[in-house]
Order: sequence, then structure tokens, then C-alpha cells
Amino acid sequence: MGIRLKFYVLLFGLGVCFVGTAQEFLTVDEAVKIALENNYQVKMARNDLKMDELSVSPGQAGMLPQVDANITDNNSRQNLSQVRSDGSEVELDNAKNRNLNYGVALEWTIFDGFRMFANHEQLKETQKLGEAELKQVILTKVGEVLVTYYDLVQQQQQLSALDSTLIISEQRVELAQNRFTIGKASKLEVLNAQVDLNTDQTQMQRQQELYKNTKILLNEQLARDLKNDFQVAPEIFVDQALILEELENRVAAENPQLQAEIINKRISELQLKQIKASRYPSVFVSTGYNFGHTESSLGFTTSSDSRGFNYGFGATLNLFDGFNQNRNEKLGKMAVENAEIAIAQQKQSLIAMVGTTYQTYLTNISLIELEEKNESIAKENLDITVEKYRIGIIPTIEFRTAQLNYINARVRHSNAKFQAKVSEIILKQLAGNLDL
Repeated sequence: MGIRLKFYVLLFGLGVCFVGTAQEFLTVDEAVKIALENNYQVKMARNDLKMDELSVSPGQAGMLPQVDANITDNNSRQNLSQVRSDGSEVELDNAKNRNLNYGVALEWTIFDGFRMFANHEQLKETQKLGEAELKQVILTKVGEVLVTYYDLVQQQQQLSALDSTLIISEQRVELAQNRFTIGKASKLEVLNAQVDLNTDQTQMQRQQELYKNTKILLNEQLARDLKNDFQVAPEIFVDQALILEELENRVAAENPQLQAEIINKRISELQLKQIKASRYPSVFVSTGYNFGHTESSLGFTTSSDSRGFNYGFGATLNLFDGFNQNRNEKLGKMAVENAEIAIAQQKQSLIAMVGTTYQTYLTNISLIELEEKNESIAKENLDITVEKYRIGIIPTIEFRTAQLNYINARVRHSNAKFQAKVSEIILKQLAGNLDL
């Protein structure tokens, strides 16, 4: 690399450092933390879980008594005419009558075939289902944030590679112009160099556009100001120690989608238990304390008052309901069978996904090493080509080929690391142990 080229690279490095100090440096851990705090879907999933938690109570399950206060005040005004047993007649216009009752009543179902206990267990399982759904939402959203974040890292590396090739193309135009001036090159060589420089500048602008748009996407995923500017980490580090058997075991034990299917099966079993409860009698007790007051303008008793307890019990038992009980139990058993099938299907699908993703992960790991070697070779080849072009012993097309080989090698190396990281993220998502 020539002195001028090294000087340009140094200036570029200093420029990046200056820009970096003026912008927020966003680490991947900070991005995950912001997403967990701000993301709208995570917030809604948390609220759904809180609602499920509030529903888990004996009262919601029907295990506690119901107490009501009541008051009734009936009034009337009538024109009355009475013939009494002794033959006398009594008439009264605008007679007032009043019947006032108020008190407190309690009704409590003390046995319903264990339906209330099954209902209480179902509420607990629904809460567990909400926890699994929240975990799935968090894994999904954090996975999206991580993929976008490392995509920015990759794009940042590609911008660096494109900037390096721009410096080389600018140097090439300058050399071609100097050679043309002293008569050692044709105008065609200058024009070709300028066209290649313009092509590189176009590619640079497209990459910068993609980089800025991806920043907006990450800000959206973090649910913060879309105009926030920031820098991301300079390098991607891939966990190369993942083992397929361990991942499969974790899927079976921790994957929230599979856990949700298992909980749904338990809920179906509890719903069947509630259906079977209808075969038992339902027993309830009731009691209360009432006050009564009656007024009548005409009659043997013009007013009366009462107060006191009332109590009793009752029971109901379904004797025949058009065979609906048997039908509902059969439907409940089929729902349990379908839940078992759903568990097996979900497990097989997840294990298959882990298997295929793991193969992609292994391929990408091997490509990282291969592309790293290719980048080193391409860099050495470019350095030699630049010096040969400087002294005019190789044609323009050979120079451009070496230049493109180098930039493509850097891009492929960066992309291999990114794709390996994406595979790692997906595998950890499926295993339910994505670092949060």
C-alpha cells in the first residue's frame, strides 16, 4: 500500500472515531434491555399475564359464597271498598298501602361435583399459559432486535470495505490522469477508472441508505425516537460451542411454544373434569337476615313489623338432559386427544427446525474460516496489484478484478459471520434460553 493510500486510510479512521464520539454507542445488551422495557408487544403480553394472575382466585372459581344486600319498597294509593264478615261495609278513598322489606342474604354452593376445584386449577394453568406466551413474545422480539443489531454491524463492516475500495478507486483515477498527462496512458484508461469510481460511489450510497433504514428499523423495535442516531459494535462474535443434543433436550424442556401445548392439554383435562362434575348433585345453603314493615290504611291490621333470620339448603341433580352429558364427555375426551397430538406435532416440528438450523449453523461456522482466508489472500493480491499498476506493468482490467475480488471477499466474510450469528440466535430461541 502506497504512502498516499495509507494517509487516506488514517484520515478515514480518525473520521470514524470522531463521528463515533458524537453519537450514542449502543451495545447489544443495552438494545435488549431497552426492547424489554419499551417494546409495545412485550408490554401488552405483560398486561395479559397480569390479567391472568388477577383471575386466579377462589372467588373467580366459584368457591366462595355470594352475599347480597337488598331492599324493596312497594307503595300504592287506591280507592277501597270492603264488605266484612258481619255484613258491614267500609269504604275509603285514596287509601295508602306500603310494603317495605330489606336485609342481607347469603347463598353458598358447598358441593358441585368438584367443578369449582377443577375451575380453580384451570385458572392456575391459564396463568402458566400466559407466562409461556409472554416468554415466547420476549424471545421473538429479542431475537428480532439481535438480528437487526448484528445486521447493522455487518453493514457497518461493509461500509468500511466500500470506503477502502473508494480510496483505491480515487487513487487509480489520479494515477491514470497523471499517466495520461505524461503520455504513458490513453484517455480510455482515465475514463475507465472514472466509470469504476462512479460505480463504487453509487454502491456506497446504496449501502449508506440501507444502513440508515436499518437504524430506523432498530429504533422502531426498541420503541424509541426513530431519529436517534447511534453506533453499534465493530465486530460479530459467534458462539461456536453449540451442541445439537443439548439443544434438542432444551427444546423439550424449555421451548415456550411446546410448553404452551402441554399446558393446553392440562386445561383440556380440567375442562373434561368440569363436564363430568354434572353427574354429581349440586348442594347449596342459604341464609339471611330480613326486616319487614307493612302499612295499610284499611283492614284489621294497619301496620306490622318483622325481623329475623332465614336459612335453608337445597340440592339439584340432573336426571336426564337429552344425552347431552354423554355427548359432552365424549367431546371433552376428543379435545384431550387432540391436545396430545398437538404436543407431538409441535415437538417434531421444533426438533426438525433445530436440526436444519444446526446444519446451517455448522456450514456458516466453516464458511467464516474459509472466507477469512479468502479475504487475507485477496488483500495480499490487491497490494501486489496496486504496486504493479503504479509502475504500469499490468492492464486496467486486472487491477479492477483484484479490487473487486478484495471487496467481495470482505463482504462474504462479514456476511458469513452474520449468517452464523443469525443461526445461533434462532437455535437459542428454539431452545428457550436466549440470553436476555
